[in-house]
Amino acid sequence: MSIVEEIAKRRTFGIVSHPDAGKTTLTEKLLLFGGAIQEAGAVKSNKVKKGATSDFMEIERQRGISVATSVLAFNYKEKKINILDTPGHKDFAEDTFRTLTAVDSVIVVIDVAKGVEEQTEKLVEVCRMRNIPMIVFINKLDREGKDAFDLLDEVEQKLGLKVAPLSFPIGMGYDFKGIYNIWEKNINLFSGENKQQISEAIEFEDVNDPSLDDIIGQEAAEQLREELELVYEVYPDFDIEAYRDGTQQPVFFGSALNNFGVRELLDCFIEIAPKPRPKESDTRLVSPTDGKFSGFVFKIHANMDPKHRDRLAFVKIVSGTFERNVPYLHVRHNKKLKFSSPNAFFAEKKQVVDVSYPGDIVGLHDTGNFKIGDTLTEGEKMNFKGIPSFSPEHFRYINNADPMKAKQLHKGIDQLMDEGVAQLFTMELNGRKIIGTVGALQYEVIQYRLEHEYGAKCTYENIHVHKACWAGEEQADPEELKEFKRVKQKFLARDKQGQLVFLADSAFTIQMTRQKYPSVILHFTSEF
Repeated sequence: MSIVEEIAKRRTFGIVSHPDAGKTTLTEKLLLFGGAIQEAGAVKSNKVKKGATSDFMEIERQRGISVATSVLAFNYKEKKINILDTPGHKDFAEDTFRTLTAVDSVIVVIDVAKGVEEQTEKLVEVCRMRNIPMIVFINKLDREGKDAFDLLDEVEQKLGLKVAPLSFPIGMGYDFKGIYNIWEKNINLFSGENKQQISEAIEFEDVNDPSLDDIIGQEAAEQLREELELVYEVYPDFDIEAYRDGTQQPVFFGSALNNFGVRELLDCFIEIAPKPRPKESDTRLVSPTDGKFSGFVFKIHANMDPKHRDRLAFVKIVSGTFERNVPYLHVRHNKKLKFSSPNAFFAEKKQVVDVSYPGDIVGLHDTGNFKIGDTLTEGEKMNFKGIPSFSPEHFRYINNADPMKAKQLHKGIDQLMDEGVAQLFTMELNGRKIIGTVGALQYEVIQYRLEHEYGAKCTYENIHVHKACWAGEEQADPEELKEFKRVKQKFLARDKQGQLVFLADSAFTIQMTRQKYPSVILHFTSEF
């Protein structure tokens, strides 16, 4: 099969939502349809001590939330599908933002009762900035929730999307009868007893057909006809090009827990979702069909298997083919590396792959060569853009709680920071280490993982910092920079890459510093 055909088969997408909207359950059901798993484990059920397939870290199973992005691949109807299941919790948003650089499209999951929530707004904003095609899936229809039209309005207003419904619910909550699939012109009936089995779809070209009354009841049929008429009048017809350009978003309704509406979503998705897209680098736009291999690291995960202390760098392939045992250029280090066992994923199950194509995600065993954002090529010197580190919002000193384990603590912090879990700043004045995170829950995760994966214990100490600002040393006036460093020495630190960071105690301080030292430019992301 040629590379062009391989690319046409690939669909790489992320699933994003607010915590608890049912994202991990939806991922699991998509795997079920793909034949990748045989039975669905109730995700948070205590009776089934299994947890979701995509939650493989111990702390995730304990808390019932996803804290790391997991990569899952399966085949469905001759398409190769790569899902990136992202954490919904806002404290892990940075991992999610970076993952969005590696996907070609996104499914946004919304809870029918809660509607659009704060975290969804932030994530959709990132997708809109990058023009990532989005499909909206309104979940948990078997529960009492908001009216379908109210939800569509909310999606349009709060998220700023232009929606085109491709399915529509018949009733809601206790009266939920099923779904009319606008895309395929058929009806799926829901019966409470066989929640894990899906009834066969009934073809319905024309909803005005009187036999519809016999199937779902006269009242429900009348209501469906009225609502569909309104849908056709109010919302635009689905336009595949507008969807791929990121200017129109199709909407599906369903219940992931009961397998309902998921197959319709998947069938439509593989038809309309874009194949791997070109990506901007600092020298040119790289197309998937370029003959030569290129890819970038968007995530690093330490200790996927605690017994082996292994570290995996997740690489999204942008162009060409990636082959095992072929040397590739690590652009930042300017050295060639080759990989004897590149992995493809199915949550924590891995298998070695010989060849991977654009759109695929491969895991490379890493001994500390990679950091997030690194580019691999066949020899060309370029770097892919748009993988930022954000300014943390929480800061604490980290102290060693067990002097005998200083080495383990150092190694653990070093590896976890490479993963992008948090950022490490070393004070210029006294060398004390400060950990900065986007969310407070990260500190618990770091403490837990240091102890369970590295055998090191740490304690934290509060420090009053409002924001970390990267200070551009190269562009600054030398005299002004010298004065800035002398006056602000108590607040200066270096990040893991050795860049100068100013730890400001308030927004006012940042404003005054900018006025006093205009040539020392302060940045809130490290990618500048």
